[in-house]
Amino acid sequence: MPLLTDIGTLVTCAASGGQGDITPVRDAALAWEGGRIRWVGALKDLPAEYHAWDRESAAGQLVVPGLVDCHTHLAFGGWRTEEFSQRILGHSYLDIAAAGGGILSTVRKTRAASGEELGSRAAAHLAAMARLGVTTVEAKSGYGLTLDDELRLLQVYRDLGTGPQRIVPTLLAAHTVPPEYRGRGDAYVDLVCEQIIPEAARRGLARFCDVFVEEKSFSVEQGRRVLVAGKRHGLRPKIHADQITSGGGAELAAEVGAASADHLEQVSNQGIERMREAGVVAVTLPFASLYLHVAPVRARRLIEAGVAVAVATDFNPGSAPSYHLPFAMTLACTLQRMTPAESLKGAAIIAARAVGLEDEVGSLESGKSADFAVIEAESVDQWLYHLRDNACVRTVTQGREIWRA
Repeated sequence: MPLLTDIGTLVTCAASGGQGDITPVRDAALAWEGGRIRWVGALKDLPAEYHAWDRESAAGQLVVPGLVDCHTHLAFGGWRTEEFSQRILGHSYLDIAAAGGGILSTVRKTRAASGEELGSRAAAHLAAMARLGVTTVEAKSGYGLTLDDELRLLQVYRDLGTGPQRIVPTLLAAHTVPPEYRGRGDAYVDLVCEQIIPEAARRGLARFCDVFVEEKSFSVEQGRRVLVAGKRHGLRPKIHADQITSGGGAELAAEVGAASADHLEQVSNQGIERMREAGVVAVTLPFASLYLHVAPVRARRLIEAGVAVAVATDFNPGSAPSYHLPFAMTLACTLQRMTPAESLKGAAIIAARAVGLEDEVGSLESGKSADFAVIEAESVDQWLYHLRDNACVRTVTQGREIWRA
């Protein structure tokens, strides 16, 4: 029955209040038992029943909720290093894809990799993410694009979900049209809706169904078919929306009641208003904007319109080859004009809402999972302003320590 004391500042990141309301508590204490938070608040207010609990020291550091990376493509084969120079020299995302690179390049490498290799690589990424304070990770399929390969990726996530971090599996079979279906996009959507979605749902391998609505991937109508089919089989919708062109993805997310619309670099004013009305979380992915050399999401526009904004990495081998969520949070500040407090809340309780776990993780409140990180910083502002390799000195999930510097 541990009691963490000597906390310089603890931020609860409770859901109440606005995007920047993280509820800091000075000279705080945190008590947990059986993986659940029993009490959190100022040490001076600590109830007598906790006075005899075993004390651990935070050494005056900052304590934050365990971070939630609510958009990753965690398991994949190979890398796409060559695309880095190509983009620097002016080749667009669509140019690279048309020349055989992009997503289909990773599909070829992923299909060729064994399940053991994919799982081992993903586990190594997760371990590195734990050292950064990340305790919950949404993980998408989408690099198999056949029934067997998509199920294989989701099985990797099921295996990884035994711990230590939480894995939220998302079926993204509608990532792009595979080469064997080139020119027959509707036929591939038939396969996704009639075979892949039902089987993934029957086996309980996914919680969400995602689709990439974009010029070279799937139309709004095709995306609607995929998401409605997912809902019919109990998979909650998510959507890659308005990344490269403004194609009505945000409006579709609102129409189908998606948990989140992700990317949104080209979102329309109408799309923002529809998302606000429907309560769809906007997931911003600053690494993708940085690597693709595109204008970042105007997060202030979303926040001021009343849309909750999450921050995630989009970790994948092409357009966002980094799982460093704290750095993505700093980029959200510098590129997207979010304050550090807004960025943290976006990677905590708002990100938890984007993956349907807001009642379990994302904030430090009594009754919720004991997921937290100890950060070597005086404040959230100092943490995200002072760019370092890693300021996290301890990570705890479900009451168990999984990292200590």
